[in-house]
Amino acid sequence: MRVRTAFISDLHLGTRGSNAGAVLRFLRETECDTLYLVGDLIDIWALRRGIYWPQEHNDVIQKILRKGRKGVKVFYIPGNHDELVSEFYGEYGAVTIRKNAVHVTADGRRLFIMHGHETDTVVQNHRWLAFLGDVGYTTLLKLNPFVNWVRRLFGRAAYWSLSAYVKKRVKDAVNFIGSFEKAIVTYAAEYKVDGVLCGHIHTPAVRDMGGVMYYNSGDFVESCSAIVEHLDGRLELLTGLTGDAKEEAAIDAEEEKAEPIPAVPLPIPTGEQATRALKETAP
Repeated sequence: MRVRTAFISDLHLGTRGSNAGAVLRFLRETECDTLYLVGDLIDIWALRRGIYWPQEHNDVIQKILRKGRKGVKVFYIPGNHDELVSEFYGEYGAVTIRKNAVHVTADGRRLFIMHGHETDTVVQNHRWLAFLGDVGYTTLLKLNPFVNWVRRLFGRAAYWSLSAYVKKRVKDAVNFIGSFEKAIVTYAAEYKVDGVLCGHIHTPAVRDMGGVMYYNSGDFVESCSAIVEHLDGRLELLTGLTGDAKEEAAIDAEEEKAEPIPAVPLPIPTGEQATRALKETAP
C-alpha cells in the first residue's frame, strides 16, 4: 500500500501484550514518505518491573530505522510510557524526536500531532494512580491468551480482547474517553489547526468534534490499528491489523541480509541519566 503518511502509536515494545508481528507486517506492506510514532513506542514503565525484549521487538526498531535509511522522514513523539526519550529532543539521522508536531496534509489541512497524555489529569497529577492502573491493565492483557484459548475450544476462533471489553463496559471509562477527546480538541485549538491526531487511550477513532476533526490512531496491543494519509490527503483508520511475529521476523531478517543497515546515532542515555529518569517516573 502506497500512502503519503502513516501514523502509529502505543506499540508498547517491551511488554508481552505488544503485537510486534502486526507492526512488522504493517511497516513492511506500507510505503510512505513520512512516518509518525505517536508515543509509547517503548514501555519503560513495564521494563522497570522486569526486562522483556524478544527479538521481534528489536526487529520493529530495525524496521523503522531501515525506513529512515530509505528516505522516509520519521517523527518520534514520546508518550508517558517512554517519557525518558523526551530528554533527547533533536534530529538523529532520519529520526526527529519532538514534543509534538503540526502536519500539513496533501489537501492543505493542518493536523496537530501529540500523544495525548498531556491532557490526562491522572497521568499529570496522580502518577501513583496511573502506575496502579497500568498494573491492572497489564494483568488483563495477560489473561487475554487464556481467554482466547478457551474461546477456540468452543469454536470461537476470532481474537477477542478482555481488556478492551472491560474498558468499554465500565461507565467511568466511557466517560473518561469522551472527556479526553474534548480536552484534546481544546488543547489543540490554540495552534489553529483543522484537526488533532493522538494515541494514549488505545481507542481508535475518527470523529468530527464541532468542526475540528479528532483522530486517534489506537494501538498495537488491543485494536492493532493505524491511521494513514492517502496521496490525496484523505485520512483513513485501519483496524484489526494482523501478522505472525515469527513469519514477519524471518522476512525482515532476509531483507536485512540483502540490505544491511549502517549504524545510526540514537540518544542512548548513560547509566546515570537512565537511573535519574526512572526515579523521576516512579510513583
